[in-house]
Amino acid sequence: MNKRKLIQKSRRQLPAQNENRTRSKLKQKTIYLLNKYFTGDSIRYQEVISIIIPILVDQAFLIFMSLLNTAMVASAGVAAVSAVNMVDSLNIFLVNVFIAIATGGTVIVAQYKGIGNRKMVTKTATQAVSAVTIFSVLLSVLVIIFHGPTLNLLFGDAEADVLHNAKLYLIGSCFSYPFIAIYQAVCGGLRGVGETKPVLVLSLLMNLVNTILNVILITIADLGVLGLVISVITARIIGMAASLLYIIKYNHTIRFRIKEALHLDFSILKKVMFIGIPFAAEQLFFNGGKLITQTFIVKLGTLALTANAIAGSITLLFQIGPNALSIAIVTVVGQCIGRRNIRDARRFTMSFIGLSSLFYIVTSAVLMPLFPLLMKMFSAPNEIIHTIFIIVLMSAIAQPILWSGAFIMPAALRAAGDSNFTSVAALLSMWFVRVVLGYILGITLGFGIIGVWAAMIIEWSVRGIVFYLRFRGEKWYQHKLV
Repeated sequence: MNKRKLIQKSRRQLPAQNENRTRSKLKQKTIYLLNKYFTGDSIRYQEVISIIIPILVDQAFLIFMSLLNTAMVASAGVAAVSAVNMVDSLNIFLVNVFIAIATGGTVIVAQYKGIGNRKMVTKTATQAVSAVTIFSVLLSVLVIIFHGPTLNLLFGDAEADVLHNAKLYLIGSCFSYPFIAIYQAVCGGLRGVGETKPVLVLSLLMNLVNTILNVILITIADLGVLGLVISVITARIIGMAASLLYIIKYNHTIRFRIKEALHLDFSILKKVMFIGIPFAAEQLFFNGGKLITQTFIVKLGTLALTANAIAGSITLLFQIGPNALSIAIVTVVGQCIGRRNIRDARRFTMSFIGLSSLFYIVTSAVLMPLFPLLMKMFSAPNEIIHTIFIIVLMSAIAQPILWSGAFIMPAALRAAGDSNFTSVAALLSMWFVRVVLGYILGITLGFGIIGVWAAMIIEWSVRGIVFYLRFRGEKWYQHKLV
């Protein structure tokens, strides 16, 4: 009897033991892959994961909030969503100037962190905040003064109510530039030293405030674009205040002091600008190309603008993981280069590109079946749903193959100090492929907005080839910044 019970007990235990063995083998395989692709002499996979995860969560939150905000604005009508989409293309063009300067700070901070120079980490992060503050104030004043001629030049063909909403949103956005600039510089410094968790908390705070205010002011109070303006300014003020409070009182790696920020150290600023200025020029001309492309779409009418805005918001969902990797790789490669470990820099770059493509495949498999639900969320007019689907499908097919090499690789090159080459290459591909080909396909040949997006996808492939050829050589890591 006892023997029979023992046999029955052992049979019951077999499935559990097999399951444990399977889990153990899966864990061992996972650790093996992480060690193979994400561990080097400079950084171990645990550190890489600790850098990536908060940025990934941050990007997911940002993009979902952007999606929700676009849907809320869409409820105010096609004129409102078209105006916001138009001005956001201009905002991206302008805001990326001081984000580029902040990125210069991130690269130099990461390299000083790599060689263990804490004093220069603090000085560089502080000077980056000073630089972006000056740039953003000057930029906001200039745009407010010339907002009318600017909008008429770029979007003069838009309908009257679209232009009215666009003027209101642009002026409101300008008032918020210094606040978002300081916030971005602080977050850039924190990313440079690998402290991405506080960046996540700060981002969640700012974007939650923005979204809650949008619900109250747009959906409930029905203030439309005015409600969006109030939300943006308020949220960015809170984000700036919280980020400064954190690095002044609570952070021990970057010992920020306002007194030191008021004193400009040109020897440090020169290093920051070596990375920042070419990147800023790249962003100006790159996003300038996007602006020109936007003027093509304006000619196609308000429905085309709306389709572009909705398709752009949906394709951002596919980019949550890859965008996080393109930000994280600056810290990882920057620290490798600071230690002069080129082998690690190469390994991590290729591993990040592979992981980015995997992210795209997974998100496409999840999101494409949800397309009808997304159309209901955006209240998309029936006549543009087919166009939006074609654009989203094109992106879902092309992104796993082309996007990662086109955007993650130049981020790695820039982290090594190869800013001049990456900027020039990006500018040439944008203007000679995306802009020119976009006009030919979209306007001349009559393919409309689908032709404009097709040109963008072709430009990804050209960028990727150019940056891969550069990466195979040796010149990209021969810049000594620290």
